Amino acid sequence: MKEFVNVALVGLGQIGNYFYNEINTKKKEIEIKTGKSIRIVAISAKNKNKKRKFKINKSIFYKNPIDIFKEKKVNILIESVGLSDGISKKVVELALKKKINVITPNKALIAKHGDYLSKIAEKNNVNLEFEASVAGGIPILKAIKESLATNQFKKIYGILNGTTNYILSEMENTNETFDKVLKKAQKLGYAEPGNPKLDLNGFDAFAKVRILSALAFNNKVSKHKSLMEGIQNIDLKDIKIASQLNLRIKLLGISEIVNNQLFETVHPCLVSKKSYIGNVNGVMNAIIMQGKPVGESILQGEGAGPGPTSSSLFSDLLTIMKGNVNKPFAIPTNKRKNLKPFDIKNYSNSLYLRFEVKDEPGVLSLITNRLAKFKISIKRIIQTPDKKNKRATIVIITHNTTELNAKKSLSIFKKNKNILKFPVLIRLYN
Repeated sequence: MKEFVNVALVGLGQIGNYFYNEINTKKKEIEIKTGKSIRIVAISAKNKNKKRKFKINKSIFYKNPIDIFKEKKVNILIESVGLSDGISKKVVELALKKKINVITPNKALIAKHGDYLSKIAEKNNVNLEFEASVAGGIPILKAIKESLATNQFKKIYGILNGTTNYILSEMENTNETFDKVLKKAQKLGYAEPGNPKLDLNGFDAFAKVRILSALAFNNKVSKHKSLMEGIQNIDLKDIKIASQLNLRIKLLGISEIVNNQLFETVHPCLVSKKSYIGNVNGVMNAIIMQGKPVGESILQGEGAGPGPTSSSLFSDLLTIMKGNVNKPFAIPTNKRKNLKPFDIKNYSNSLYLRFEVKDEPGVLSLITNRLAKFKISIKRIIQTPDKKNKRATIVIITHNTTELNAKKSLSIFKKNKNILKFPVLIRLYN
């Protein structure tokens, strides 16, 4: 007798729509691979009458997803609303408490409530799977949880947001401004059409860093205040100057154990054009893992969009349908550590500093003297005068210095009449 698996899908945005269509077209393939037949018994979205590319069975439509649990027998719930709280958290929490397996691509939810939800999943012996929450179609979480499970990781870093990587790559390739390229990204579906803020300010990448840290280091999902910067202040001028220096700007997410402390950050980095990470362009993501005994491993692929995300959702779906019950973060919640945070003030890098100044005598010495006062030594200076407008661009590349020294040294330039705007700071990634 054929065994059926009942699936409820909550959220019919770009990802939910695509995945719903894929399930319907791949039912036979799923049955061959799992020996079970999939049946969509409920769907939920804000608008039942919204125009979509395919017909939706309105008899299984629920405006309020909570009603699904009152009326339907569900084996697997797929949540793709995408909120960190509200209905996303409510529906996932309720499903787990009712011993229903959950699959979600919602990195904001897992980064904020992953520990709490994993406890409920473990208590009820069901799965909470979130492969699609990090790096789209790249199977990074399964690699850490399964393929590389016995490795001791020291560091994981890389490009974790396809939207920002596309924008930075396109600015370099086309010589177009940030605003123009952002509009292009929105038209192509790489950036949210309404408010792409969470991609641009680094929040999206940082949520992924926290999930990776929890898995790689057997740590509780950290809540520590950390350095998070996005790309919204990157100017075309910085892209061009970086290129002249044989460098590229990339938004990197970094998670590392330093002196038995957890260091997590997301910020723009200057990387060599000759480096591997410097040649990952467009909407691609790339993650570099340093583990023992495996050494360095690299995974690269499309990190955003409904296709890659659905690929990871299907991976989780088949895992559950095959009867595998996994701990959400690979080991029991009560065995996971609470690592102390690394003090961000001690984070050190070489710096790229761009000053826009009045073309007046003594301005350069003012800058260099101020840096020297805080023990920031200079490796290179590039001056580009604009005689027509009686101003100049000064770019300084420093030797290694700490975040604390950099912050203190630059604070004075907020009020100096010869400094036309607050200096641009981009860290060089070694």
